[in-house]
Amino acid sequence: MGSDSGVARKQKWNWRIWIGFLVALAAIPLYAALFSRYPITRNVPWANWLLLLLAGWLLWTGLRRAFANSQEYRGKILGTFFAVLALGIAVLFGLGTMYYSRQLPASAGAPQLGAKAPDFTLPDADGKTVSLSALLTEPLPDGTKPRGVVLIFYRGYW
Repeated sequence: MGSDSGVARKQKWNWRIWIGFLVALAAIPLYAALFSRYPITRNVPWANWLLLLLAGWLLWTGLRRAFANSQEYRGKILGTFFAVLALGIAVLFGLGTMYYSRQLPASAGAPQLGAKAPDFTLPDADGKTVSLSALLTEPLPDGTKPRGVVLIFYRGYW
C-alpha cells in the first residue's frame, strides 16, 4: 500500500536548455540592432561571441543534467535539437562575420594611408557646406592655422 512504484514522478523543467537557446537566438538580432553600431563591437564581434559561448555553456550543462538525471529532468530530445540549432547559429554567425565580410571587394578608389585626399565639399552637422580646402586654410577659433584634418571612412557594405 505504501509503494509508489506505479506512480510516475513529474520531471523538472530544465531551464538551462531553454535559456541557452534563447540567448543563442538573441545573439544575431542584437548584433544587427545594437552591436553593429559601435566599432568596438562591430569590427570584432566579441560581445556576440560571449553571448554564443554563454548559450553553449547553458545548453551543455542542461544536456548533461538531462542525460545524467533523466528521471528527474526532461530535455534529452528537445535539448539536443536546440543545441544543434544553436551550434548552427554560431557557425553561420562566424562565417558571416569572420569569413564572408572579409570577402568584400577592396575599394580601389579610396585614398591610402598618408596620401593627400582630393578636395571635396560636404554638409556639416548643421547643414552648412564645408570644403576640405577651407578646413585646411581657415584659422581655428584661437587664431592658429590648422596643421591637418583627420578623415574617417566607413565601409559601405553594411
